[in-house]
Amino acid sequence: MADVQNLDVAQPQKEINQDFRDLDVESLGEEHINLVFTLGRENFGVDVNIVREIVRVPSFITRVPNAPMYIRGVINLRGTIVPVFDMQLKIGMAGSPLTDEARIVVIAINDVTFGMIVNSVREVLTIYDAQLEVATKLSSAIDRRYVLWVAKPADDRLILLLDVSSLFELDQILEDSE
Repeated sequence: MADVQNLDVAQPQKEINQDFRDLDVESLGEEHINLVFTLGRENFGVDVNIVREIVRVPSFITRVPNAPMYIRGVINLRGTIVPVFDMQLKIGMAGSPLTDEARIVVIAINDVTFGMIVNSVREVLTIYDAQLEVATKLSSAIDRRYVLWVAKPADDRLILLLDVSSLFELDQILEDSE
């Protein structure tokens, strides 16, 4: 009877997480460091190497006439004009009002710089190859061509890792500028 009273019901989850940490990191495959943010109630990630900075959403974003709905406008970021995209609209989700937690994640790929409005920025997270699944199994309202992988970290969350180049058709933009 004493053994039952001393039973720690949180122990199995603790052991699973500890087992994951004790694994040989090399057996997990290559590591990918991602910035994790939320859109709606979903977690998304992008490679941290393309993130230039994270800024608060200014009170005023200059609209661009005749631009698609997902282009919120442009901002002046320390003398540089940066186009800003509403990520929820871009990937096919319903838009939502901005809150105090909303941020603009400024991305720089090659010589192209732009901002993505996200609901909140959560963390920088290391994800290993062993935690990735192909996104073709994904069934949701989100356009699958923009999702590279689905990450399943040890804490049982799902994080959709975005293909930023295809999301913003950067290959086409770079070709047009040459």
